[in-house]
Amino acid sequence: MNLPFLSQDNLVVGVDIGSHAVKVCQLKRTDKAYSVVALGSVILPEGAVDDGTLNDPEAVGKAISSLFDNLKIKNKKVGFSISGYSVIVKKVNLAVMDDKQLEEHILAEAEQYIPFDIEDVYLDFQDLKTNTDTIERTDVMLVAAKKEIVDDYLDMLKGINLIPVIVDVDGFALENTYEHSYPKIDNVALVDIGASKMNINILSSGISVVARDIVVGSRQLTEQLQGALDIDFEEAEALKLGFIPAGDRQARIEKIFSTTCTQWVLEIKKAIDLYHANHPDAPLTKLVLSGGGSKVVGLTDFLVKETSLTVEIFNPFANMVSNDKKIDPEYLKSIGPEMAIATGIAIRPSVI
Repeated sequence: MNLPFLSQDNLVVGVDIGSHAVKVCQLKRTDKAYSVVALGSVILPEGAVDDGTLNDPEAVGKAISSLFDNLKIKNKKVGFSISGYSVIVKKVNLAVMDDKQLEEHILAEAEQYIPFDIEDVYLDFQDLKTNTDTIERTDVMLVAAKKEIVDDYLDMLKGINLIPVIVDVDGFALENTYEHSYPKIDNVALVDIGASKMNINILSSGISVVARDIVVGSRQLTEQLQGALDIDFEEAEALKLGFIPAGDRQARIEKIFSTTCTQWVLEIKKAIDLYHANHPDAPLTKLVLSGGGSKVVGLTDFLVKETSLTVEIFNPFANMVSNDKKIDPEYLKSIGPEMAIATGIAIRPSVI
């Protein structure tokens, strides 16, 4: 859904809390676009966040506070997103109902759709309104998130004097950013590769039809390079991203890349095959990569070869403006893929 431009006061600060780093993005409204006010990231201690679970709220809170202080962000209203095992996103096909009837049905029947006790989750849904004159049924996107996990994030943010007003899901935040950047949406696969998870969201005519989280990520590749080559984390990261030459280690690195990236591609192809099986008359037009893992050297070419799709690296700031004196344009372009989810949250207006 494309959101209207509201006053600057209504925008939240987007906070993307990953297993490797926290990313923060603040935008403001201009006459025709959004302007980037502030953005940045900070690496988290190992294990502070794992598969969406907040293991060390104090460390994460300190990281977010330092980002807000360093970036001089005064807005206390924030949004954050969640992913991992504690979140279930499921599309169900139901008879057409009005909003009140639909809500009553979802609350009464939710346990047949989600593997959690209904008392233990926050539940939300959206009618995708896919019914037609001849089909009196509609697809409904159902989202359930474990209260324990969400409440940990809420408590942590409130503990550092922030006001959390939006809880999003990674895949939908990514979709929101993409819809802003490309209002005329074809059929596209959005793939965000983080440090420890990969999010896939396939859109058909602006509607999310396949959404899933997969527990694989770019840290896996770094750790394999570390172990195989007996090097430290920083050197392994630099090799992974092509910042330093491989030299006589080229063959070994290519073998590690091939094994690990093949696993990623297989997961992506599973989602694409599922999409094509259900939408044979609406082929995908492209695959859009984001997240820190999108920068892995050679990954784009590998995906093009394996999927036969056009593959591009997503820059969420392409249609936004910024002050070159405050934010270096090269830095903005470089960090763009990693900021896709934080930006998608930052576009959302506050509801309070």
